[in-house]
Amino acid sequence: MLATDYRLATPDLRIGLPETKLGIMPGFGGSVRLPRMLGADSALEIIAAGKDVGAEHALKIGLVDGVVKQEKLIEGAIAVLRQAITGDLDWRAKRQPKLKPLKLSKIEAAMSFTIAKGMVAQTAGKHYPAPMTAVKTIEAAARFGREEALNLENKSFVPLAHTNEARALVGIFLNDQYVKGKAKKLTKDIETPKQAAVLGAGIMGGGIAYQSAWKGVPVIMKDINDKSLNLGMTEAAKLLNKQLERGKIDGLKLAGVISTIHPTLDYAGFDLVDVVVEAVVENPKVKKVVLAETEQKVRPETVLASNTSTIPIGELASALERPENFCGMHFFNPVHRMPLVEIIRGEKSSDETIAKVVAWASKMGKTPIVVNDCPGFFVNRVLFPYFAGFSQLLRDGADFRKVDKVMEKQFGWPMGPAYLLDVVGIDTAHHAQAVMAAGFPQRMQKEYRDAIDALFDASRFGQKNGLGFWRYKEDSKGKPKKEEDAAVDDLLASVSQPKRDFSDDEIIARMMIPMINEVVRCLEEGIIASPAEADMALVYGLGFPPFPRRRIPLAGYTGQREIS
Repeated sequence: MLATDYRLATPDLRIGLPETKLGIMPGFGGSVRLPRMLGADSALEIIAAGKDVGAEHALKIGLVDGVVKQEKLIEGAIAVLRQAITGDLDWRAKRQPKLKPLKLSKIEAAMSFTIAKGMVAQTAGKHYPAPMTAVKTIEAAARFGREEALNLENKSFVPLAHTNEARALVGIFLNDQYVKGKAKKLTKDIETPKQAAVLGAGIMGGGIAYQSAWKGVPVIMKDINDKSLNLGMTEAAKLLNKQLERGKIDGLKLAGVISTIHPTLDYAGFDLVDVVVEAVVENPKVKKVVLAETEQKVRPETVLASNTSTIPIGELASALERPENFCGMHFFNPVHRMPLVEIIRGEKSSDETIAKVVAWASKMGKTPIVVNDCPGFFVNRVLFPYFAGFSQLLRDGADFRKVDKVMEKQFGWPMGPAYLLDVVGIDTAHHAQAVMAAGFPQRMQKEYRDAIDALFDASRFGQKNGLGFWRYKEDSKGKPKKEEDAAVDDLLASVSQPKRDFSDDEIIARMMIPMINEVVRCLEEGIIASPAEADMALVYGLGFPPFPRRRIPLAGYTGQREIS
């Protein structure tokens, strides 16, 4: 496309060069032509970030020459060709800049490329060499004409394509395509739900309601008190306002989306819904009562799902008259950012039930992965051995600050285990830890009081109440910012041996080996069907680092099973 003289786009077009997200850089002239078409700054922004742009922005920066409706596209293209033939459009003059060096003075070049390299170093880091290689290649090729610049591009592209980083990121891309293709195949004969409902408002319920409404599925949001409903609607409105601030929607669109979320204290309209997801407190007794009551208010064919994070679906299904219409639908927090939704097949869940919930999750823009039932399902089941490794390190005298630093800076997690526990909620983790221990007593039952117990007993629940492993205060943007709190060391001293140092490798091994072992167990037991799905569940559900030296070695695993 970049080799053409004129380009037309339809209004819904997204266009970009995503190669750096795959660990490579644009080839076939992409890194040569784009800077000569748009100028260095606009091209570097697109190439280094692997970003795409919409049709209107593409028109503004010169990436396309016109935006026309789909039905007028051929007619528009013919009109442009006629203008070029008659000389009304000077295509030769338009072509010339793509054949010559970049039009940049030495000062302009120094500013553009220095800024670009600084931004890439800050955002990509040492584990992602592709963006920096792309920027340096464009810089080196700037003073050459097209042919010499293409040769430089080839010399950079080939070794980059053979790196471990590229292999890992391309592998993630292929696994992502496999997972999405499987979901599409599963739902090919299923109609997407036209009306949904959420039981339980608050932050989670509001997030689910927002995501459904934002993607075009109207939703009823039910709770038992106005305070929770107001919190849920406030959350949905806040997320929509962020879209407004970013220019993604206008006020009319915002009003239209929010009007499709219907808060209620009763079951009005539930006789019309196709699917209901329960998101009340993580207590099996409460969930059973809510689900059983809701089952009496909906049509016989309506699907019920639970957003439980650890409670076995079979246990909750025991309260229902139609367990075949029930499954798990585990969202990750924050809902609008986390791509994964675990769809949990209970022993009695029907194929149609699973397909309907997968269809709704896909419509919501999520990546659904179907897993079989067990305590914690897949993601939380493999996460808690990781937390156990952390607790054992602290028990043996490790400093939680160093563990977090190693797991973030050396291994590549977006958050270290202490910070993650604060975000998840120490109280939530304490409860889930008990559920996992009951489900897997031989491996997950503790014989000692650990750091999670100590913080929980001290009512330090993490970001939600401002006290966890760190103390939290809001910054100027209203986001929680962590600060040191000496009181934590005193609390942890009661559950740990005297402080001692651990090497980075030992910390990584003690944190990751328990997780890897549990992943393999889940594959062997058929909890998750394939290494590809396990890989994507970890990446999309936990933010597992995608670069190669830290990939879980599942590629050679052959005990692949289909979930039945």
